Amino acid sequence: MGQKGEETRNRLLDATQELIEGGGYSGAGLNQVIAASGTPRGSLYFHFPGGKDQMVAESVRRGGREIGRAVEELAEAVPDTASLAVAVLTLLGDRLEASGWRKGCPVATVALEMAATSDPLQEVCSEVYGSWEGMLRDRLAADGHPEAGDVAVTVLALIEGALLLARAHRSREPLDRVARRIVTLL
Repeated sequence: MGQKGEETRNRLLDATQELIEGGGYSGAGLNQVIAASGTPRGSLYFHFPGGKDQMVAESVRRGGREIGRAVEELAEAVPDTASLAVAVLTLLGDRLEASGWRKGCPVATVALEMAATSDPLQEVCSEVYGSWEGMLRDRLAADGHPEAGDVAVTVLALIEGALLLARAHRSREPLDRVARRIVTLL
């Protein structure tokens, strides 16, 4: 694929990611994606012959990688998992607040809306969450935590729940409360 083709594909993925984070799967209709990306309809089907589900799956995977890279960078800058979790909550809270409470987790809206009805989208959501859980588990194990797997899933669930509550309340308070409890837990 040439540079122009890659740019078009990236514009489609950018638009899809923006729309699904703010409005979920149903908020990312093909007409909305085409309008937001400024690309012709034919480009969508050329780059994503599997249609909307393929485009959403790739957007979720891409958003998950972006958050994963940010977590890796934060992990290098902090001394332990508790500090990492607090830094992640701060990062995601900043992102959520800056977006007008629309963009918290790049996976959650699709997981909540589609995981029960679309196997391919469920698999992508599970893959991304699994990669984040693995990052936390590895860090906890490196910190010497004896139950790294169980605690990793707990921390991830606390972060995801805090993001959902912060979005619902349009307040950082749930993020701050969860940050304090994670520090106590770890």
